[in-house]
Amino acid sequence: MLDRATLALCMAAGGVLVLMVLVNVVLRYGFGAGSIKMQDLASYAFAVFLILSVPVCHARGGHVRVEVVSERLPATYLPRADAVAWLLFLAPVFALIVWAGWGDVLFAWSIREGSTTPGGLGGLFLVKTALPVAAALMVVQGLAAVLRAGRA
Repeated sequence: MLDRATLALCMAAGGVLVLMVLVNVVLRYGFGAGSIKMQDLASYAFAVFLILSVPVCHARGGHVRVEVVSERLPATYLPRADAVAWLLFLAPVFALIVWAGWGDVLFAWSIREGSTTPGGLGGLFLVKTALPVAAALMVVQGLAAVLRAGRA
Protein backbone atom coordinates (compact mmCIF):
# COMPACT_ATOMS: atom_id res chain seq x y z
CA MET A 1 0.00 0.00 0.00
CA LEU A 2 2.84 2.42 0.83
CA ASP A 3 4.50 1.49 -2.44
CA ARG A 4 1.36 2.26 -4.45
CA ALA A 5 0.80 5.57 -2.65
CA THR A 6 4.43 6.59 -3.19
CA LEU A 7 4.22 5.59 -6.86
CA ALA A 8 0.99 7.61 -7.25
CA LEU A 9 2.61 10.69 -5.66
CA CYS A 10 5.67 10.23 -7.87
CA MET A 11 3.54 9.98 -10.99
CA ALA A 12 1.46 13.00 -9.98
CA ALA A 13 4.59 15.05 -9.34
CA GLY A 14 6.02 13.97 -12.70
CA GLY A 15 2.79 14.93 -14.45
CA VAL A 16 2.69 18.33 -12.74
CA LEU A 17 6.34 18.88 -13.62
CA VAL A 18 5.81 18.15 -17.33
CA LEU A 19 2.67 20.28 -17.47
CA MET A 20 4.23 23.25 -15.67
CA VAL A 21 7.36 23.22 -17.82
CA LEU A 22 5.21 23.07 -20.95
CA VAL A 23 2.94 25.91 -19.76
CA ASN A 24 5.91 28.03 -18.68
CA VAL A 25 7.67 27.59 -22.03
CA VAL A 26 4.52 28.37 -24.04
CA LEU A 27 3.77 31.43 -21.90
CA ARG A 28 7.32 32.76 -22.04
CA TYR A 29 8.15 32.17 -25.70
CA GLY A 30 4.66 32.27 -27.15
CA PHE A 31 3.17 35.19 -25.26
CA GLY A 32 6.12 36.92 -23.57
CA ALA A 33 4.59 36.31 -20.14
CA GLY A 34 5.44 34.13 -17.21
CA SER A 35 4.50 33.24 -13.69
CA ILE A 36 6.83 32.88 -10.73
CA LYS A 37 4.25 30.71 -8.97
CA MET A 38 4.13 28.28 -11.89
CA GLN A 39 7.93 28.16 -11.96
CA ASP A 40 7.91 27.41 -8.23
CA LEU A 41 5.31 24.70 -8.78
CA ALA A 42 7.57 23.10 -11.41
CA SER A 43 10.50 23.25 -8.97
CA TYR A 44 8.42 21.77 -6.15
CA ALA A 45 7.15 18.99 -8.41
CA PHE A 46 10.69 18.21 -9.55
CA ALA A 47 11.94 18.01 -5.96
CA VAL A 48 9.11 15.72 -4.87
CA PHE A 49 9.46 13.58 -8.00
CA LEU A 50 13.21 13.18 -7.53
CA ILE A 51 13.05 12.44 -3.80
CA LEU A 52 10.17 9.98 -3.96
CA SER A 53 11.54 8.16 -7.01
CA VAL A 54 14.37 6.72 -4.91
CA PRO A 55 12.18 4.41 -2.78
CA VAL A 56 9.97 3.62 -5.79
CA CYS A 57 13.02 2.61 -7.82
CA HIS A 58 14.42 0.49 -5.01
CA ALA A 59 11.12 -1.31 -4.48
CA ARG A 60 11.27 -2.44 -8.10
CA GLY A 61 14.91 -3.52 -7.99
CA GLY A 62 15.95 -0.65 -10.23
CA HIS A 63 19.05 0.36 -8.34
CA VAL A 64 22.37 0.29 -10.18
CA ARG A 65 24.86 -2.36 -9.24
CA VAL A 66 28.28 -2.81 -10.77
CA GLU A 67 29.79 -6.12 -9.73
CA VAL A 68 32.22 -8.26 -11.60
CA VAL A 69 32.78 -10.82 -8.87
CA SER A 70 29.12 -11.70 -8.22
CA GLU A 71 28.75 -13.47 -11.55
CA ARG A 72 31.03 -16.23 -10.29
CA LEU A 73 29.48 -16.53 -6.83
CA PRO A 74 26.40 -18.54 -5.78
CA ALA A 75 22.91 -17.08 -6.36
CA THR A 76 22.46 -16.52 -2.63
CA TYR A 77 25.37 -14.04 -2.57
CA LEU A 78 23.55 -10.94 -3.90
CA PRO A 79 20.60 -10.97 -1.49
CA ARG A 80 22.94 -11.51 1.44
CA ALA A 81 25.36 -8.83 0.27
CA ASP A 82 22.44 -6.41 -0.14
CA ALA A 83 21.23 -7.24 3.37
CA VAL A 84 24.67 -6.56 4.85
CA ALA A 85 24.96 -3.31 2.89
CA TRP A 86 21.54 -2.21 4.13
CA LEU A 87 22.24 -3.06 7.74
CA LEU A 88 25.71 -1.53 7.90
CA PHE A 89 25.50 1.43 5.55
CA LEU A 90 22.26 2.48 3.92
CA ALA A 91 19.74 2.05 6.74
CA PRO A 92 21.88 4.10 9.16
CA VAL A 93 22.38 6.83 6.54
CA PHE A 94 18.67 7.09 5.77
CA ALA A 95 17.83 6.96 9.48
CA LEU A 96 20.29 9.83 9.98
CA ILE A 97 18.55 11.81 7.24
CA VAL A 98 15.22 11.35 9.05
CA TRP A 99 16.73 12.28 12.41
CA ALA A 100 18.75 15.27 11.14
CA GLY A 101 16.02 16.64 8.88
CA TRP A 102 13.13 16.35 11.29
CA GLY A 103 13.86 19.62 13.13
CA ASP A 104 14.01 21.59 9.89
CA VAL A 105 10.73 20.08 8.73
CA LEU A 106 9.01 20.88 12.03
CA PHE A 107 10.28 24.46 11.87
CA ALA A 108 9.13 24.80 8.24
CA TRP A 109 5.67 23.57 9.27
CA SER A 110 5.54 25.90 12.27
CA ILE A 111 6.09 28.99 10.11
CA ARG A 112 4.27 27.54 7.07
CA GLU A 113 7.39 28.22 5.02
CA GLY A 114 6.86 29.40 1.48
CA SER A 115 9.01 30.16 -1.52
CA THR A 116 12.22 32.10 -1.13
CA THR A 117 11.33 33.98 -4.32
CA PRO A 118 9.32 37.19 -3.83
CA GLY A 119 5.80 36.58 -5.08
CA GLY A 120 6.43 32.86 -5.20
CA LEU A 121 4.27 29.93 -4.25
CA GLY A 122 3.62 28.98 -0.63
CA GLY A 123 3.81 25.44 0.68
CA LEU A 124 7.55 24.83 0.65
CA PHE A 125 7.07 23.11 4.01
CA LEU A 126 5.21 20.33 2.17
CA VAL A 127 8.13 19.81 -0.20
CA LYS A 128 10.59 19.75 2.70
CA THR A 129 8.50 17.00 4.28
CA ALA A 130 9.16 14.73 1.30
CA LEU A 131 12.84 14.16 2.18
CA PRO A 132 12.42 12.56 5.61
CA VAL A 133 9.35 10.69 4.35
CA ALA A 134 11.36 9.25 1.44
CA ALA A 135 14.24 8.39 3.79
CA ALA A 136 11.82 6.60 6.14
CA LEU A 137 10.39 4.72 3.16
CA MET A 138 13.92 3.67 2.23
CA VAL A 139 14.48 2.33 5.75
CA VAL A 140 11.27 0.30 5.37
CA GLN A 141 12.47 -0.91 1.95
CA GLY A 142 15.79 -1.90 3.49
CA LEU A 143 14.05 -3.84 6.23
CA ALA A 144 11.95 -5.63 3.61
CA ALA A 145 15.11 -6.47 1.64
CA VAL A 146 16.82 -7.85 4.75
CA LEU A 147 13.77 -9.96 5.60
CA ARG A 148 13.61 -11.21 2.01
CA ALA A 149 17.30 -12.15 2.13
CA GLY A 150 16.69 -14.03 5.40
CA ARG A 151 14.12 -16.21 3.65
CA ALA A 152 16.44 -16.96 0.71
